[in-house]
Amino acid sequence: MSSVGIVGGGIGGLTLALALREAGVTDVTVYERYAAPESLGAGVQLSPNATKVLHALGLKGPLADVAFYPQAVQLRTWRTGYLIAARPLGHFSEARYGAPYYHVHRGDLHGLLLEAVTGRGIAVRTGRVCTGAGEDDRGPWADFEDGRERHDVIVGCDGIHSAVRDSLFEAAAPVFTGHVAWRGMVAAADLPEKLIPPTATAWLGPKRHFVHYYVRRGELVNFVGVVETDRRPGESWREPGERAELAEDFAGWHPMIHHLIDAAGEVYRWALYDRAPLPTWRRGCVTLLGDACHPMRPYLAQGAGMAIEDAWVLSRLLERWEDQPASGLEEYERYRLPRTARVQARSRAQGEEFHLSERRAVWTRNFKLALGSRYLPEIAMKQFDWLHGYDCVRGFE
Repeated sequence: MSSVGIVGGGIGGLTLALALREAGVTDVTVYERYAAPESLGAGVQLSPNATKVLHALGLKGPLADVAFYPQAVQLRTWRTGYLIAARPLGHFSEARYGAPYYHVHRGDLHGLLLEAVTGRGIAVRTGRVCTGAGEDDRGPWADFEDGRERHDVIVGCDGIHSAVRDSLFEAAAPVFTGHVAWRGMVAAADLPEKLIPPTATAWLGPKRHFVHYYVRRGELVNFVGVVETDRRPGESWREPGERAELAEDFAGWHPMIHHLIDAAGEVYRWALYDRAPLPTWRRGCVTLLGDACHPMRPYLAQGAGMAIEDAWVLSRLLERWEDQPASGLEEYERYRLPRTARVQARSRAQGEEFHLSERRAVWTRNFKLALGSRYLPEIAMKQFDWLHGYDCVRGFE
């Protein structure tokens, strides 16, 4: 194997480029549809399973410089703000899992990845819109609006609307979940002092929930609100919404939430769709990574984390199978498909748990969460060991 073409210059694609270079693959090219990198105003939660990979790629210092270090996760009731349960992050989580839990601005994370990629001499070709990919008797290819490119391996990192995926497999129609997500960003300086605690806070209510946390060293507060509704906006994170409509969706909720909504500038909304897990991710020496093959509902905050894990594992298996890349891609799928399918299923279940509305079901959920948080904290923490304690770096040393 002498060259890898990466379709998509997002978090997954750039992490893969760095991991491949670190594994000794010198001929790597990233193809990105946009002419200039976009700095989406969205937050990303990086749990230890993801930060371990970024640290291994030499990004420990740059990541710490742009991130926020949360102290806990809190679950609160939607109207009164009663603390149902809390789980420690900060030093406790870092000691348990060997790496920090961070909140970052998506644009900051993308920027430091891009700087590392270009700084290491990896080619990034912008303005390249992919229309499909495949393999013929001459090997793998990727088609773009302005021509065809060939590499020994093609990896589709082109997101939930992946052109590579749709050209490899019969495109399955996405199913609307009935959930619509709102997002916004607020300058911390525009909020009352100490209004927002240094935590990831989720407010749970009937058929909806609201999450907020600091990003960019605590300078900004990111929020996401998810509601169950028949209204169906587009599936793009870039679709503007009306702040008055957002406020109406959370009418009667705790005043802290409305402080955030009132202080927000632009707000955006998008419909959440489900896609069935693929039975396979590859055709020959063309494969998929991240949202292109396993799009996640956001309720476990693992979309970026799974793509980052994918990148490390794929790079190590291509290194291991240097002369037989198809075998490396087969092994990559064997390692990654069960874990990502489990995270997809657990994310879906967590969303359902957050949105319970029947009184007895809500009481039972809150009682179990409170019992674990207050009286059985070790057991409560263990339920996340499979997720946050996963170490693909050590697993492929």
